[in-house]
Amino acid sequence: MKMSGGPASFNIKIILLILGIAIAGGTLFFTHDLVQRLQERERQIAELYAKSLEYIADPNVNSFDITFIFENIVKRIDFPLILTDADDNVIFQGFDVGVRNLEIDTSLTEDELQEFLQEKVEELKKQHAPIEVTFDGTSVWRKIYYGDSELVRSLILFPYLQISFAIFFILIAYFSFSYMKKTEQSNIWVGMAKETAHQLGTPISSLMGWAEMLKLYHNNPDKVIDTADEIENDLSRLNKVTQRFSKIGSKPELKEENLFELLTRIINYFNRRLPSSSQNLKMIINGPEDLSVKINSELFEWVIENLVKNALDAIEHKQGEIIFRYYIEGNFVHLEVSDNGKGIEYKRRKDIFRPGYSTKRRGWGLGLSLTKRIIENYHHGKIFVKESVIGKGTTFKILLQK
Repeated sequence: MKMSGGPASFNIKIILLILGIAIAGGTLFFTHDLVQRLQERERQIAELYAKSLEYIADPNVNSFDITFIFENIVKRIDFPLILTDADDNVIFQGFDVGVRNLEIDTSLTEDELQEFLQEKVEELKKQHAPIEVTFDGTSVWRKIYYGDSELVRSLILFPYLQISFAIFFILIAYFSFSYMKKTEQSNIWVGMAKETAHQLGTPISSLMGWAEMLKLYHNNPDKVIDTADEIENDLSRLNKVTQRFSKIGSKPELKEENLFELLTRIINYFNRRLPSSSQNLKMIINGPEDLSVKINSELFEWVIENLVKNALDAIEHKQGEIIFRYYIEGNFVHLEVSDNGKGIEYKRRKDIFRPGYSTKRRGWGLGLSLTKRIIENYHHGKIFVKESVIGKGTTFKILLQK
């Protein structure tokens, strides 16, 4: 099992960066295009206003026409606009007075107002080139200086605001992901330490018990031989534990193994070491005795042992039962491990395979996580909760390729 974030963590960071760049780029492109279209629309309105001024400069135009132009063109101007003569002097008198959508201090004197408007003309000149109004199609009669409307100015700022939110979101996502990874890594390290202690604890406790029995029965050859056999089993168990941890993180070798014999070995080992309070527990195998499956025996035994331990923890009454049922269907060997324990809540079924998750007060929350990794990553199979009923029991299902 790899304990670092590694390539997966790096890939997620790259994805977040690409996502942020895509959001920023898409926002800038869309908003820039929208701003350009709105600016073009405002320029068209300003040009229409210029054409109207040329039109009303014609002495043959009557007042009705002028009123129509004022009502339908001038009132549509919602952006800053200043009308000047050919020499950039602001026009103050007549119908064509053209100071619109500017905030002007009403307390200004005429000279101060003139100075203020001339400064505004210089500002607007920097935003857009003026639109010239000609007389008789030749000489420049008026100039129209205009700026961006409030809507356009807001849209210009909008992408930067959105990019700021996107960066903020990405930073939160990045730090949240980093925190989750660190928490998960911490849980895995703690879990691995406790799992190691637990894996070693059972055979070590047994060896201590066998040592006491040797002292008690040193004069009884049959008892000594029987105890020596069990000591050998526990030493073999310690060797298996070492092999299991050595295989985590590397590619294990898969071999054809008899499933019935493997399950029988595990059941016999547990039966000799169950506490006296669990003597009424039954472990039953339902399946053909000659069925072989391609597995790594050390790791697969670990899987079954973890499922048995979970079942033992879930059984809260004396008449416990764990049933192993296996069969071939399609291209898979189906193995079901059922117990008559307390069951798993539906909303917790996905959490039970997450590192660090445990319902036990002193649980380390790594057994089922390791189980899932061994089955899916090393055996290319599948493990899931087939069914679970509160108060009646749970069935785990494992699918292995034939």
